[in-house]
Amino acid sequence: MEANRLHRGRLIDHIQLVVRDLAASEIFYKAVMSVLDIPVLSTDNGYFLADELIISSGDSSTAAGELTGRHHLAFQAKNRATVDAFYSAALAHGGRDNGAPGVRAYHPGYYAAFVLDPDGNNIEAVYQGEARRSAPSVTIEF
Repeated sequence: MEANRLHRGRLIDHIQLVVRDLAASEIFYKAVMSVLDIPVLSTDNGYFLADELIISSGDSSTAAGELTGRHHLAFQAKNRATVDAFYSAALAHGGRDNGAPGVRAYHPGYYAAFVLDPDGNNIEAVYQGEARRSAPSVTIEF
């Protein structure tokens, strides 16, 4: 992701997770983001980026205050197979099961998997079922 180009309009603007072990989290998120076709940008400033997600250490300049409680974060998946692959990648790279892939009762076609990342955050990949978007995202260039 280039510093002068942003993508917006995919529900999440940005979320920051402050983690205890940045290296373990980077291994975990690189694996699951690879499955979702989302590049991870590493920095040497105590954080890394995955699209709208910022993962930082507690002593990073991007973090302030104390570590807070568990967070829930849901990523969009392009199909059920991607949800399944996300779940497998997460478990193979330090994640813990928090709900195997399957249909959920939230609405017809909702197919999701839930894992806990190395810090206990509840991370979900969801395929909402067949839908049509007006655009995949909006590109903002400065």
